[in-house]
Amino acid sequence: MTSPMHAETMRISVWVDDWQMQCCGEPFAVGHEVSWTLKDTDGTWLEAILGAGSNMHVDKAEEHHGGGPDGVAPVTGTVTSIHAAYWRSAPQPDGDPKQLYPVPGSGVVTAIHFANGRTPDRSELKFAGYIVGLMHE
Repeated sequence: MTSPMHAETMRISVWVDDWQMQCCGEPFAVGHEVSWTLKDTDGTWLEAILGAGSNMHVDKAEEHHGGGPDGVAPVTGTVTSIHAAYWRSAPQPDGDPKQLYPVPGSGVVTAIHFANGRTPDRSELKFAGYIVGLMHE
């Protein structure tokens, strides 16, 4: 049981889109304190892209372009881990050849210490965003 003087800390995994960081995100590193507006997300899409053997998941998604819930206070916490996520993209069968989607099972994650949205692609694997471990009260 926690006392009212000591709030319980929680660890969550947060998805941060590459485009949001590139547009107007603030760079961050492991150990930094961040304050983000978070929205619910269905993390099963990530499991499909990374494959059945992956232990990566996301609990929430960072949102600073108005797509988050109204009236929700930002979550402040300490970054405990950062993983850059990459995957191949291709059109869906019988779909618009100009509309690209992540290819299931093509995803790869790499542990990094700093994120600024400009993480380079890895050959045919395109950088898509970050999976960030966040410890917060």
